[in-house]
Amino acid sequence: MTDEVNIHTHGRTGHISLNRPKALHSLTLDMCHAMSKALTGWAGDDGVEAVILDHAEGRGFCAGGDINLLRNSALNDGGKSGRAFFHDEYQLNHQMMTYDKPIVAFMDGITMGGGVGIALPCKYRVATEHTRFAMPETGIGLFPDVGGGWHLSRLGGRLGQFLALTGARLDGAECVWAGIATHYLPSEKLAEAKARITEHPDRISGILSELSETPPAARIEGNADLIKKHFASDRYEDILASLEADDSEWAAKELATLRTKSPQTCKVALRQLSESEKLDSFADNMVMEYRIASRVLNRPDFAEGVRAVIVDKTNDPKWDPATPEGVSEELIDSIFAPLPANEEWKPL
Repeated sequence: MTDEVNIHTHGRTGHISLNRPKALHSLTLDMCHAMSKALTGWAGDDGVEAVILDHAEGRGFCAGGDINLLRNSALNDGGKSGRAFFHDEYQLNHQMMTYDKPIVAFMDGITMGGGVGIALPCKYRVATEHTRFAMPETGIGLFPDVGGGWHLSRLGGRLGQFLALTGARLDGAECVWAGIATHYLPSEKLAEAKARITEHPDRISGILSELSETPPAARIEGNADLIKKHFASDRYEDILASLEADDSEWAAKELATLRTKSPQTCKVALRQLSESEKLDSFADNMVMEYRIASRVLNRPDFAEGVRAVIVDKTNDPKWDPATPEGVSEELIDSIFAPLPANEEWKPL
């Protein structure tokens, strides 16, 4: 086991608490393995009726995956260790998505990338005033993975496409409005919620309802019609043209945001969400996302995006291809193409 995640059983409730506060509880491969192992054990244990998922301390619930490992892999081992990380992280995502016992995720803080991947499969998803939810991968040349294709494509109103392309951050109230969170609790009530769920794992729904508050107005609701209109197309150039033709302040701001993102990632994300919407199973989605991941990891944009945003913090990535027009259909097709049979992703 690893001390980066605390795993306990309290009575009839399993408890997984992420514990990498300095890294905002970003997931390492060891953490993914420890969580998978615990969930496997509890799945066959009649004494465990539900699972609580939270974080130990600090302002992260889970800020993502191990980006440094992925970048080092892209630069040094041809993506081998990075692919291994994605493979097993995606197995955890799928395991949680298909888990027979209810899992309650307390998204009390930054919930991004890999954090979204472990929060959204949970039956109960609790947002608070500290929640900051985002899929910011277009900014680092990756793509909204960990099941993002499945979750985002099913939000409706083109909200998922908007979140995938812009990396927009939603607060707790907006998460409830969008259906990303199931409940809104003030953070001072979380300890009571966890204690009561531990006592009565058969009463999760009632306990969360009793402790819930009406969230503040969701700011994004005011832009819902604009999002639906401007992000309607699955063709990236159409979205940019639509925003360009609108002289509102909102459109100018979103256009400026998109101009900073990897054109390759934006096109990948649109194809990914469009394809995922047609899929029947989460496993099929993860097969597709693993194909994408194994390829974009070694494309120039990922190492460059992480350099500019995370390593050097200069925020001046030089994308390659540099323009949406430069990202050909052939390139996108190659990123989505099947892998050799023995390399395809499989569930646990």
